[in-house]
Amino acid sequence: MAIVDVAAAVIVRPDGAFLLAKRPEGKVYAGWWEFPGGKIEPREGPEQALARELHEELEIEVRRSYRWITRVFRYPHATVRLHFFRVVEWTGEPRAKEHQAICWQRLGEPLVEPMLPANAPVLASLSLPHEYAITSAERLGVEDMLGRLETRLGAGLRLVQIRDKEMASAAREDFARRATALAHRHGARVLVNSDIALARSVGADGVHLSAASLMALRARPEGCLASASCHDPQELAQAERLELDFAVLGPVAPTASHPGAVTLGWTRFAAVARGAAIPVYAIGGLVAQDLERAWAEGAHGIAMIRGAWAPAPGAGPYCSGVSSSGVSGSDSGTR
Repeated sequence: MAIVDVAAAVIVRPDGAFLLAKRPEGKVYAGWWEFPGGKIEPREGPEQALARELHEELEIEVRRSYRWITRVFRYPHATVRLHFFRVVEWTGEPRAKEHQAICWQRLGEPLVEPMLPANAPVLASLSLPHEYAITSAERLGVEDMLGRLETRLGAGLRLVQIRDKEMASAAREDFARRATALAHRHGARVLVNSDIALARSVGADGVHLSAASLMALRARPEGCLASASCHDPQELAQAERLELDFAVLGPVAPTASHPGAVTLGWTRFAAVARGAAIPVYAIGGLVAQDLERAWAEGAHGIAMIRGAWAPAPGAGPYCSGVSSSGVSGSDSGTR
């Protein structure tokens, strides 16, 4: 069966609400809700199709959008490859020109029903923040690290990895337990690097796998968030096959934690990350100001170790400028 390529829009307002549309009568799955968009025509690129479809369906003009994830879904009538874009700036007020209805929705609140089956993993991916902060207690000291973590959580940080793999076992468990409890008080999710047993013991939300562990797996860890470090297309493909929640790809630039490591650079990062079926965070020598560049190169967001805990110039102590929803001050839609 031939694959039908579709451009799909995740239209996001500054307040985090996103737009869903109800399929019209006379079409397959009439009355079901979906992200707006449509089929990519011959000799048309995904970006062109996105702009055309949103103009035809909603009477808006796309001003700024980013490639996000690409999902293949097999319906009884067709196999579709959905090229999802995050649309963050547009002109005009969306209105249901071709759909039965449109509706602004928020994660964490009841959603309209029924939703097309292909959208379930998309909604899960949409819930991931745009910053993934990685602890550095071995460098900073436990108490200093916990203090910086609390400050960042208070400023909106919502996804944390407990790394610190060289700490003594008992010390790492104590730190992981305290950091997880602190994060959960602020509504943040926590993954533990490499150790699923420790993650479960301290009540963390999941595990972050090394590239070596990733390649040795035959099935993803069950009942928790699962992510992995990737450095090349083969490792990212394995993360996709296992249907991990997200991947971290890099290093993009030289890092203090991995001196001498071969870097991808943004061109190679984009070549590997674009078209991925799961969200991909860029990592390696990045700071908060790199977020827009990461989006432009196909990343969901950025992962940082040193950059997550260093004070940002003019922003107050330990504030990276990336909000809990992942929507920065410049990430706005014009309605």
